[in-house]
Amino acid sequence: MTDRPKRRKYRDNPYILSYCEEKKLYIVTFKDVTGKINKIEVQEEVYKALDRFELDDIKEMNEYDRHIEHSEIYEDNLCARAMDKPTGLEDYIIQKSTFEDLKKAIDMLPEVQKRRIKKYYFDDMTLEEIAKSESCTFRAIKFSIDIGLNKLKEILKK
Repeated sequence: MTDRPKRRKYRDNPYILSYCEEKKLYIVTFKDVTGKINKIEVQEEVYKALDRFELDDIKEMNEYDRHIEHSEIYEDNLCARAMDKPTGLEDYIIQKSTFEDLKKAIDMLPEVQKRRIKKYYFDDMTLEEIAKSESCTFRAIKFSIDIGLNKLKEILKK
């Protein structure tokens, strides 16, 4: 009998395929319901069909192993894995109060710094665009925003 390559099998696959070169026999071995091992000679077409079925089984098992998630998914782990996680009430209150504090702190800045910080952070303008719109240098804008940020830090620490 010719040795075939060892393949992993699905647990429900009850048969073993073999080929005898001397007698040119295709043999299928399986265990019946009573536990008795049976060997049956089959035609080449049946042998090839069973072989193809076995290869398809292996393909499905590999696909299952590689591509399908094997964990149980519940509402709590779905929430933990979510990209846009819902914020809790406490988080919302903290964000809201922090935003309000920031807004009050920005209002305490001198008018020029307030305007430049708003343009840079809230209107998404670059330093070059702000300098061009206010007809001054890039360095002046950068310096003004840096001083304004330092003042904001001091105000928010209080």
